[in-house]
Amino acid sequence: MERLGIISGTIPLREKGVLVDPEETWVDTDHGRVYCLVAGEIVFLPRHGGDPRDYVLPHLINHPANFLALKSLGVREVIAVNSTGSLKRALPPGTLVVPDDFIMLHPGPAVFHTPAAHITPQLSEEIRRKWLAAAADCNITAVDGGVYWQTAGPRFETKAEIRFMSPAADLVGMTMAAEAIVARELAMDYASLCSVDNYAHGLVDKELTMEEVVQCARRNAETIAGIVKRYVERRKG
Repeated sequence: MERLGIISGTIPLREKGVLVDPEETWVDTDHGRVYCLVAGEIVFLPRHGGDPRDYVLPHLINHPANFLALKSLGVREVIAVNSTGSLKRALPPGTLVVPDDFIMLHPGPAVFHTPAAHITPQLSEEIRRKWLAAAADCNITAVDGGVYWQTAGPRFETKAEIRFMSPAADLVGMTMAAEAIVARELAMDYASLCSVDNYAHGLVDKELTMEEVVQCARRNAETIAGIVKRYVERRKG
């Protein structure tokens, strides 16, 4: 069986029992060196790096290297957990969403700089269905579908930018679209479970801070870890 790749960032899956006796592994790729944790048929990749004292900011994440490393370790199916801001009052913090599309208008990463880079970006419908089934098995409601808008980061968005985005998208973040694009270039299947960890700037009358985002992500961590575990169990059959 091909290995399953799991990518997470703000939500600390490493400490939630998803991996059993993982082995720390460094993988050298043509785009750089990548830190992974390998446990049997699972490869876990912390998108912000393996050292919390050396946090890799979203705009500095080496997506091509990350996915080349996963592929070299025998991964084709990749599930990701992404922290997001809500662009809709109907999606309050604490909501889980499995997006079905995304927007990224700024230049993004690319593995190839040849005609091979002309791919049609999309999220894997098969993996989306697996995410939703795993959540249902855990008696957790996850919203089926939604549009993720990726900004460049690392700053949060202005109120005017959020007003511009809100009619076209449901979630805003700094990582998922880039991951989906690179995965598609490498013929890897990818989809995300998004944790809504805050209302986007200006959507409600409350100041947005990174502390608020992290606190909500930690509150969602147990629920998300349970869904990830169930995803893995269903995959094993």
